[in-house]
Amino acid sequence: MRKNFVKKEEDFLCENCGFLVEGTGYTNHCPKCLFSKHVDDKYPGDRNAVCGGLMEPVGVEKKGQEYVVIHRCVKCGKVAKNKTSKDDDTEEIIHLSL
Repeated sequence: MRKNFVKKEEDFLCENCGFLVEGTGYTNHCPKCLFSKHVDDKYPGDRNAVCGGLMEPVGVEKKGQEYVVIHRCVKCGKVAKNKTSKDDDTEEIIHLSL
């Protein structure tokens, strides 16, 4: 199993809001509703998770000059943190930070 991230561009349809997300190789959540999917197990990009549950955005934190979305899997409860991107809905990020 690889321990380092492998960039792979993947487009996907958000299972929460239906938005068509055009992946950049680093895209890990919907830029409209900020939901993600539990697809990685131990390492970002490994795609080894068997859960497959939706990862609900439950919070936001600031790390240096960047913001990070905190996701919790609605199926198994796993918590993961993901960097925001310039395409993410600013209103959704603000709403999470309240």
